[in-house]
Amino acid sequence: MEHSAWHDLIKQELPQGYFGKINQFLDYVYGRGVVYPPREKVFNAIQTTALEDVKVVILGQDPYHGPKQAQGLSFSVPNDLPAPPSLQNILKELADDVGEKTQHDLTPWAEQGVLLLNASLTVPAGQANGHAGQIWEPFTDAIIKVVNQKESPVVFILWGSYARKKKALVTNPHHLVIESAHPSPLSAYRGFFGSRPFSRTNHFLESKGLDPINWLL
Repeated sequence: MEHSAWHDLIKQELPQGYFGKINQFLDYVYGRGVVYPPREKVFNAIQTTALEDVKVVILGQDPYHGPKQAQGLSFSVPNDLPAPPSLQNILKELADDVGEKTQHDLTPWAEQGVLLLNASLTVPAGQANGHAGQIWEPFTDAIIKVVNQKESPVVFILWGSYARKKKALVTNPHHLVIESAHPSPLSAYRGFFGSRPFSRTNHFLESKGLDPINWLL
């Protein structure tokens, strides 16, 4: 992980030597099989979105487990790939809420201060949640705790029961939590569609004197 404002604050939230354990885990899993995302993109979320820039957190569960999909940013895939089902539904809700975005790569969001964080940062090829519970949750919980400490307001967008459990980590009254069903086809019609997270986020940011996110970039 590159040294940054993230590095020192995350380290304070973890047991001593935890970064070393993560590196050992990465050496092991990338050395014995196909793992996504590419190793250089494992920490892409916090490398793309500086801590001081974070205005929104969108929490996913783990990376896409198909070839060339995972970019180290939750829900995002390269533009030359078809949108996976959850991303299709995110873009559908976005179109109904604020306008149409045709690109599948969400890097422009990340560059505006939207932290696209997965709870697990790696996944074995073809095995959804294959690294869940092994190394990542204390690290990504630490990231959420660090963002929670920010004095400037942040919107936490929590989709689905797994993400909603992380609400307990958001204790700072400056922040806003927006929660709903997951955009997966299994649950999108049970409260995700119509939840208008994008306009609600921007309304909150503007009410606090912050620039809104241009979701359509």
